[in-house]
Amino acid sequence: MNNNIKYKSDHWLSYNGLVDLSCKKHYCVCLKTKKELNLIAKMKNTFIIIMLLAILLTLFSVSACVFIPAISKLDMKIFTASQENKIGESAQILLVIDNSSFFPTKTNVYAMEKRGDNWQMAFEPFNAVIGINGFAEEGEKKEGDGKTPSGIYPLKLTFGYDATIGTKMPYRQAMPDDIWVDDSNSDDYNRWVKKSETRAASYELMKRDDNLYKYGVVIEYNTDPVIMGNGSAIFLHIWKGKGIPTAGCVAVSEENIIKIIEWLDPQASPVIIMGMEN
Repeated sequence: MNNNIKYKSDHWLSYNGLVDLSCKKHYCVCLKTKKELNLIAKMKNTFIIIMLLAILLTLFSVSACVFIPAISKLDMKIFTASQENKIGESAQILLVIDNSSFFPTKTNVYAMEKRGDNWQMAFEPFNAVIGINGFAEEGEKKEGDGKTPSGIYPLKLTFGYDATIGTKMPYRQAMPDDIWVDDSNSDDYNRWVKKSETRAASYELMKRDDNLYKYGVVIEYNTDPVIMGNGSAIFLHIWKGKGIPTAGCVAVSEENIIKIIEWLDPQASPVIIMGMEN
């Protein structure tokens, strides 16, 4: 049958497609029915899309309720007692938890503070990024391996580009000639020194051309004692962007690093615990 047939009675009917001859005298009804069927089909498709979106939103809501507050299942009193030799009298703990069992490359930071005998979250948990190769097992971190060390480490010093910042913690302003030595053959390995005062062949600038170190916290990993080749310059600092890993540090958004720095209190002997799995 010719697919471009025209039928003419009192009106013209032109239909570029297969024409149902039974509709010749009742083409208005046929067209109306066709439009209704198309409308019903569109409504069905729209309904399916809405239902799928509703299911996805429900799943995300459930995951937020189940996975994010899952830290509440950790009995902090028992945990801190088991780690007393490393935590000491700390009343502020940053937990960097690997949630990749649930979400690929998902890392969260939980700020916990001790109030009386109870541990509570100081504020809502937030996203973080770690080394491109994930967490190193405790004691297995090596220089240049792209991993974030696991373990419990004190937080004693904040740093940044400004002369002063809003923090109760000791603070050091990064100057153009300040470097952190990552040369494992140098006597200044894993130390913050002046470039003019060291012979180190490899180092990291503390005053960068970007904002990554605009605000930061030194994680006291491999600082006392310093073991050559076990990793250096481990900080908590601003990320390059959500989901972009580091060379071994822990990084968060600028908004959240400011929140952390304002919250930290040297009187609480803050520590960071890295490499825990939810």
